[in-house]
Amino acid sequence: MTEQAVLVDPDPGQGSARTEPSPLQAILFDMDGTLADTERLGHRPAYNSAFRKMGLGWYWSPKLYRKLLQQPGGRERLQHYLKRYRPDLGSHAARVKADARAWVDEVHHLKSEQFSNLVRDGSVPLRPGVARLIHEARARGVRVAIVTNASRASLLPLLRHTIGPELESEIDVVICGEDAPNKKPEPDLYLLALQRLGTSAAACVAVEDSAMGMAAAVAAGIRTLVTVNENTRNEDFEGASLVVDGLGEPGGHVSVLRGGLSNGCVRLCDLEALMLLG
Repeated sequence: MTEQAVLVDPDPGQGSARTEPSPLQAILFDMDGTLADTERLGHRPAYNSAFRKMGLGWYWSPKLYRKLLQQPGGRERLQHYLKRYRPDLGSHAARVKADARAWVDEVHHLKSEQFSNLVRDGSVPLRPGVARLIHEARARGVRVAIVTNASRASLLPLLRHTIGPELESEIDVVICGEDAPNKKPEPDLYLLALQRLGTSAAACVAVEDSAMGMAAAVAAGIRTLVTVNENTRNEDFEGASLVVDGLGEPGGHVSVLRGGLSNGCVRLCDLEALMLLG
């Protein structure tokens, strides 16, 4: 962690510079739905595009997709859909019967290509406040990690096109779904992130968008801020330290669903305040 950095207080009218290091050592961000609204703008459209290209008469509606999001990853969603909904496979039936896992891998690979195209075209921007909070954290010597169930292949286009090289350079650790034995809601990915950051859970805050992600962070002993989206707004976030509908920008307004904010957007001081909670 950087020993000391200077940050001009982001509050309008506050001209003093803050030079003390933050008591917070790291922020651990989920990716899908947290840093960007990837499920609504990227993944679901990419699945439906892949289905069309394969000649499948499938369509995952927003309502159905919210149910499928209870599965921890893309391949798991496809496998669950096959078993639970028994959709018409058409000309693919024999291949699925012969080797369902290989067929799911093929669909997921095509979906990943479609997702990459959407990201490259600028269709999946960062959520408001993400870049600001990361810059604010790094200026105070707070390290930043991404901890996601997504595969590295899915994450790479987001790093390249949505996060971008400048912001990516401020991220210290990236943990993907294949990096640990179990995905969220198990704590494995977060425990690995703590190990690679060389810090304790008590010195960190996780930022998540779903009950599944929150459960993983809390199981790892990390206080958690949840920033909901339209897919997760109605989930149960008992156990989260703060629940909001976004990180927000100065001059805007963030709705607080659980806990409290010092101002109209989530700032580093709000994450530091979570560390004081019992």
